[in-house]
Amino acid sequence: MPLSNYSELQTAIANWLNRDDLTSVIPDFISLAEDDMNRTIRHYEMEERSTASFDTRYTLLPTSFLEAVRLHLDADERPVELVTPLALQTYRQKGGDTSGKPRYYAIVGGQIEVWPTPDAAYTGELYYYKEIPSLTSSDPTNWVLNKFSDVYLYGSLLHSSMYLVDDNRITGWSALYQKAVDGINSNNQKAKFGGSGLRMQVNTY
Repeated sequence: MPLSNYSELQTAIANWLNRDDLTSVIPDFISLAEDDMNRTIRHYEMEERSTASFDTRYTLLPTSFLEAVRLHLDADERPVELVTPLALQTYRQKGGDTSGKPRYYAIVGGQIEVWPTPDAAYTGELYYYKEIPSLTSSDPTNWVLNKFSDVYLYGSLLHSSMYLVDDNRITGWSALYQKAVDGINSNNQKAKFGGSGLRMQVNTY
Protein backbone atom coordinates (compact mmCIF):
# COMPACT_ATOMS: atom_id res chain seq x y z
CA MET A 1 0.00 0.00 0.00
CA PRO A 2 1.17 3.62 -0.51
CA LEU A 3 2.78 5.52 2.37
CA SER A 4 1.73 9.04 1.51
CA ASN A 5 0.45 10.23 4.89
CA TYR A 6 0.51 9.64 8.64
CA SER A 7 -2.54 7.37 8.66
CA GLU A 8 -1.22 5.14 5.87
CA LEU A 9 2.13 4.86 7.65
CA GLN A 10 0.44 3.71 10.85
CA THR A 11 -1.58 1.13 8.93
CA ALA A 12 1.54 -0.14 7.15
CA ILE A 13 3.39 -0.55 10.45
CA ALA A 14 0.51 -2.58 11.88
CA ASN A 15 0.41 -4.73 8.71
CA TRP A 16 4.15 -5.39 8.69
CA LEU A 17 3.97 -6.42 12.34
CA ASN A 18 0.81 -8.43 11.68
CA ARG A 19 -0.72 -6.87 14.80
CA ASP A 20 -4.01 -5.03 15.29
CA ASP A 21 -3.56 -4.23 18.99
CA LEU A 22 -0.84 -1.56 18.76
CA THR A 23 -2.91 1.44 17.70
CA SER A 24 -2.09 3.41 20.85
CA VAL A 25 1.68 2.88 20.67
CA ILE A 26 2.40 3.03 16.93
CA PRO A 27 2.54 6.88 17.09
CA ASP A 28 5.28 6.43 19.73
CA PHE A 29 7.30 4.24 17.32
CA ILE A 30 7.01 6.94 14.67
CA SER A 31 7.99 9.71 17.09
CA LEU A 32 11.04 7.76 18.27
CA ALA A 33 12.06 7.19 14.66
CA GLU A 34 11.81 10.95 14.05
CA ASP A 35 14.04 11.64 17.06
CA ASP A 36 16.68 9.33 15.61
CA MET A 37 16.35 10.82 12.12
CA ASN A 38 17.03 14.29 13.52
CA ARG A 39 20.28 12.95 14.98
CA THR A 40 21.46 11.02 11.92
CA ILE A 41 20.06 12.64 8.76
CA ARG A 42 21.46 15.80 7.18
CA HIS A 43 19.74 16.78 3.93
CA TYR A 44 19.27 19.99 1.98
CA GLU A 45 15.55 19.84 2.81
CA MET A 46 16.56 20.50 6.43
CA GLU A 47 18.57 23.62 5.61
CA GLU A 48 17.18 26.98 6.69
CA ARG A 49 18.27 30.61 6.67
CA SER A 50 17.48 32.97 9.52
CA THR A 51 18.22 36.68 9.71
CA ALA A 52 19.00 38.18 13.10
CA SER A 53 20.33 41.36 14.65
CA PHE A 54 23.50 40.93 16.71
CA ASP A 55 23.72 43.82 19.14
CA THR A 56 24.56 41.95 22.35
CA ARG A 57 26.84 39.13 23.41
CA TYR A 58 24.03 36.54 23.24
CA THR A 59 21.30 35.94 20.66
CA LEU A 60 18.60 33.26 20.80
CA LEU A 61 18.81 30.35 18.38
CA PRO A 62 15.95 29.85 15.89
CA THR A 63 13.14 27.46 16.74
CA SER A 64 13.81 23.85 15.62
CA PHE A 65 17.58 24.51 15.39
CA LEU A 66 19.69 21.34 15.13
CA GLU A 67 23.14 22.28 13.86
CA ALA A 68 24.92 25.35 12.53
CA VAL A 69 26.27 25.42 8.98
CA ARG A 70 27.57 28.97 8.73
CA LEU A 71 27.07 32.50 10.00
CA HIS A 72 27.99 35.75 8.30
CA LEU A 73 27.38 39.45 8.87
CA ASP A 74 25.72 41.47 6.13
CA ALA A 75 28.23 44.28 6.66
CA ASP A 76 30.98 42.63 4.61
CA GLU A 77 29.75 39.05 3.99
CA ARG A 78 32.80 37.75 5.86
CA PRO A 79 32.02 34.51 7.72
CA VAL A 80 31.87 34.53 11.50
CA GLU A 81 33.83 31.45 12.54
CA LEU A 82 32.24 28.72 14.66
CA VAL A 83 34.47 27.69 17.60
CA THR A 84 34.02 25.77 20.83
CA PRO A 85 32.69 27.59 23.91
CA LEU A 86 36.11 27.15 25.55
CA ALA A 87 37.91 28.68 22.56
CA LEU A 88 35.50 31.62 22.55
CA GLN A 89 36.10 32.22 26.25
CA THR A 90 39.85 32.13 25.60
CA TYR A 91 39.49 34.79 22.88
CA ARG A 92 37.41 36.90 25.26
CA GLN A 93 39.93 36.54 28.08
CA LYS A 94 42.98 37.31 25.96
CA GLY A 95 41.20 40.19 24.20
CA GLY A 96 40.18 41.85 27.44
CA ASP A 97 36.49 41.35 26.62
CA THR A 98 36.79 44.00 23.92
CA SER A 99 33.88 45.09 21.75
CA GLY A 100 33.78 45.34 17.97
CA LYS A 101 32.57 43.49 14.89
CA PRO A 102 31.94 39.82 15.78
CA ARG A 103 34.52 37.42 14.37
CA TYR A 104 33.79 34.19 16.26
CA TYR A 105 30.73 32.48 17.68
CA ALA A 106 29.80 29.44 19.76
CA ILE A 107 26.56 27.70 20.67
CA VAL A 108 26.09 28.13 24.43
CA GLY A 109 22.98 27.30 26.44
CA GLY A 110 20.66 27.41 23.45
CA GLN A 111 22.05 30.78 22.34
CA ILE A 112 24.61 32.17 19.93
CA GLU A 113 27.47 33.83 21.81
CA VAL A 114 29.71 36.09 19.71
CA TRP A 115 33.12 37.67 20.24
CA PRO A 116 33.97 40.47 20.20
CA THR A 117 30.79 41.69 21.85
CA PRO A 118 29.07 43.84 19.18
CA ASP A 119 29.88 47.54 19.35
CA ALA A 120 26.80 48.28 17.22
CA ALA A 121 23.77 46.46 15.81
CA TYR A 122 24.93 44.09 13.07
CA THR A 123 22.51 42.20 10.84
CA GLY A 124 23.60 38.70 10.00
CA GLU A 125 22.35 35.47 8.53
CA LEU A 126 22.57 32.06 10.17
CA TYR A 127 22.47 29.06 7.86
CA TYR A 128 21.53 25.92 9.80
CA TYR A 129 19.89 22.51 9.86
CA LYS A 130 16.38 22.47 11.32
CA GLU A 131 14.35 19.60 12.76
CA ILE A 132 12.30 17.37 10.48
CA PRO A 133 8.63 18.40 10.85
CA SER A 134 6.85 15.79 12.99
CA LEU A 135 3.97 13.84 11.53
CA THR A 136 0.63 14.39 13.25
CA SER A 137 -3.02 13.96 12.41
CA SER A 138 -3.21 17.67 11.58
CA ASP A 139 0.13 17.65 9.67
CA PRO A 140 -0.01 14.21 8.06
CA THR A 141 2.94 14.46 5.69
CA ASN A 142 6.40 15.98 5.31
CA TRP A 143 9.32 15.87 2.88
CA VAL A 144 10.83 12.70 4.39
CA LEU A 145 7.63 10.69 4.02
CA ASN A 146 7.07 12.08 0.52
CA LYS A 147 10.57 11.26 -0.73
CA PHE A 148 11.92 8.53 1.54
CA SER A 149 9.01 6.67 3.11
CA ASP A 150 11.16 3.57 3.74
CA VAL A 151 13.15 5.35 6.45
CA TYR A 152 9.93 6.06 8.35
CA LEU A 153 8.73 2.48 8.01
CA TYR A 154 11.97 0.77 9.00
CA GLY A 155 12.73 3.28 11.76
CA SER A 156 9.30 2.73 13.29
CA LEU A 157 9.59 -1.05 12.98
CA LEU A 158 13.01 -0.92 14.66
CA HIS A 159 11.53 0.82 17.69
CA SER A 160 8.56 -1.55 17.70
CA SER A 161 10.99 -4.46 18.08
CA MET A 162 12.34 -2.92 21.25
CA TYR A 163 8.81 -2.49 22.60
CA LEU A 164 7.77 -6.02 21.62
CA VAL A 165 11.11 -7.54 22.73
CA ASP A 166 11.38 -8.99 19.23
CA ASP A 167 15.07 -9.84 19.11
CA ASN A 168 14.68 -12.00 16.01
CA ARG A 169 13.76 -9.07 13.77
CA ILE A 170 15.54 -6.13 15.39
CA THR A 171 18.80 -6.81 13.51
CA GLY A 172 17.01 -6.85 10.17
CA TRP A 173 15.03 -3.68 10.87
CA SER A 174 18.20 -1.96 12.08
CA ALA A 175 20.12 -2.84 8.91
CA LEU A 176 17.28 -1.68 6.64
CA TYR A 177 16.85 1.53 8.60
CA GLN A 178 20.57 2.33 8.47
CA LYS A 179 20.61 1.67 4.73
CA ALA A 180 17.70 4.10 4.29
CA VAL A 181 19.44 6.79 6.39
CA ASP A 182 22.67 6.34 4.42
CA GLY A 183 20.69 6.64 1.19
CA ILE A 184 19.17 9.96 2.24
CA ASN A 185 22.55 11.39 3.26
CA SER A 186 24.06 10.14 -0.02
CA ASN A 187 21.20 11.76 -1.95
CA ASN A 188 22.06 15.05 -0.26
CA GLN A 189 25.72 14.81 -1.26
CA LYS A 190 24.88 13.97 -4.87
CA ALA A 191 22.29 16.73 -5.13
CA LYS A 192 24.64 19.38 -3.75
CA PHE A 193 27.98 18.31 -5.20
CA GLY A 194 27.19 15.89 -8.04
CA GLY A 195 30.11 13.73 -9.06
CA SER A 196 32.70 16.44 -8.47
CA GLY A 197 33.24 15.67 -4.79
CA LEU A 198 34.48 18.22 -2.30
CA ARG A 199 37.64 20.29 -2.55
CA MET A 200 39.68 22.00 0.08
CA GLN A 201 38.86 25.69 0.45
CA VAL A 202 41.85 27.93 1.00
CA ASN A 203 40.99 31.24 2.65
CA THR A 204 42.76 34.24 1.16
CA TYR A 205 41.73 36.84 3.71
